[in-house]
Amino acid sequence: MMQKREDIRNVAIIAHVDHGKTTLVDVLLKQSGVFRENQEVAERVMDSNDIERERGITILSKNTAVTYKDTKINIVDTPGHADFGGEVERVLKMVNGVILVVDAFEGPMPQTKFVLRKAMELKLPVIVCVNKIDRPEARPTEVIDEVLELLMDLDASDEQLDCPFVFASAKTGTASLDPNVPGKDMAPLFDTILDYIPAPEGDPEAGTQLLISTIDYNEYVGRIGVGKVDNGTISVNQEVVIVNHHEPDKLKKVKVSKLYEFDGLSKVEVKSAGIGSIVAVSGIADIHIGDTLCSPDDVKPIPFQKISEPTIAMNFVVNDSPLAGQEGKFVTSRHIRDRLFRELNTDVSLRVEETDSTDSFKVSGRGELHLSVLIENMRREGYEFAVSKAEVLYKQDERGKKLEPMELAYVDVPEEFSGVIIEKLSQRKGELKEMGHASGGYTRLIFSIPSRGLIGYRGEFLTDTKGNGIMNTVFDGYGEYKGDIAYRSQGSLIAFESGESVTYGLFNAQERGTLFIGPGEKVYAGMVIGQTGKSEDIEVNICKRKQLTNTRSSAADEALRLVPPKILSLEQALDFIDTDELLEVTPKSLRIRKKILDPTLRKRASFKK
Repeated sequence: MMQKREDIRNVAIIAHVDHGKTTLVDVLLKQSGVFRENQEVAERVMDSNDIERERGITILSKNTAVTYKDTKINIVDTPGHADFGGEVERVLKMVNGVILVVDAFEGPMPQTKFVLRKAMELKLPVIVCVNKIDRPEARPTEVIDEVLELLMDLDASDEQLDCPFVFASAKTGTASLDPNVPGKDMAPLFDTILDYIPAPEGDPEAGTQLLISTIDYNEYVGRIGVGKVDNGTISVNQEVVIVNHHEPDKLKKVKVSKLYEFDGLSKVEVKSAGIGSIVAVSGIADIHIGDTLCSPDDVKPIPFQKISEPTIAMNFVVNDSPLAGQEGKFVTSRHIRDRLFRELNTDVSLRVEETDSTDSFKVSGRGELHLSVLIENMRREGYEFAVSKAEVLYKQDERGKKLEPMELAYVDVPEEFSGVIIEKLSQRKGELKEMGHASGGYTRLIFSIPSRGLIGYRGEFLTDTKGNGIMNTVFDGYGEYKGDIAYRSQGSLIAFESGESVTYGLFNAQERGTLFIGPGEKVYAGMVIGQTGKSEDIEVNICKRKQLTNTRSSAADEALRLVPPKILSLEQALDFIDTDELLEVTPKSLRIRKKILDPTLRKRASFKK
């Protein structure tokens, strides 16, 4: 017998990057009395890890729950970046509706479309929350039209087009059903959730069925599976069978040792849970995303979307530079291997493969951001290693043609920069699909471009648009190989010998190009210390001191003016390195180096090419 469970609502919050979903969740938590009146609460409590806080982005989807008018509302906060799209797809399987957050000034953006399409495919009802309504340049009426146009583009059903609109300012904690009437608190949004999001349905009498949509990992209990109870009940000490829709042979008997429900930001132990509850199950070592836990007498896996394949790969290599092992705690190939395989516990879109060399691992992910976040996490934990340039993963079709991953790039720039951008992206095999007007007097350009054409372009893009451009990309399947692209027109400045950089040496070198280092830094032969204006690499001696004689004094050196070096961030360094270079990553430093440090051997290798 199918039944509705009226005291529960399960809802996901989806939006484009920076439209305020995480802040919105904060307010819902605060106003539902999760925190005591006087409790100090960090801003954006949901973004728990350091990198999420610093960059202001959400990487992992998170679960939380609030209670309003005796109804438990389970809220899932999802990431907005395309690189973490794998997270969004799975999370939507746990909920019965979504809240689409749209910025009252920016309106729907490319990512909004990407996440909304997934919700439409699952036929989920949508509540539109127009956020940041208190921005001076807010334009709610036009944004409503834009959202409705977007829904029509995505072939929404009539029910979906009749979606309710709520106008909110998450920052001030108010919401209202009319854009011209300011709200007092979040009650209008809470009430809309209760009225409009359907209660979860299931058969409480049937056998247990629970689909695992996310994996949490904890050093003490190991893997924790999170998912929604679709049918039956699940209780502690119950025997269940693990099955998987995409692996028909998987059948494994296990025992549920602990069961948790979410309450506010914490997990609360429960003895059992019924249909519609979102629960966390621990004590099952071999649990993966997409697994279904079933009663042994009624084994039926729940279908789920296959996780998107990775499109980009780089090698993680043991650091073998002359300065290796001086700054990191974990430096051996065993350390690196264990750490990479541990990452697979929680990150589904990642692949790690061993290579012919024991010192090198091929790591594939969804995009540059996805892999750079992993690199940054590892260096903060004390790992030291080197990475190669990101390269895209090719496929072949039935006729043996080479296929490569393509992206749609949406570029919003002030009109005077559109010429430069069109020229630059065309060189990188981008094809201008359409050109129109975006909000705020910007021009919107849409390109279809190979993923590899975008590698290393983001930093340059900011320079090209003087910091005024916005570029968003969405993966667009595989297309035919578009031919070779010249990545970098400028060569590298390479240190000629090992030692410490000296002002005198740097002063002579800076005429040759842009330096990445200042005086007093350790360098070694084969390390890249800057970029030249010419196309070939140049070796310079920056450890060279001035020969002192009676007529040459060292005091004259103090008058040498050095141009401040260009310090590269991790993303910029990953963008900059070429295919014959590596980026050495330690907890304290980022150094770019040639793969072959010895100049004679390096020259031979280039002739062979």
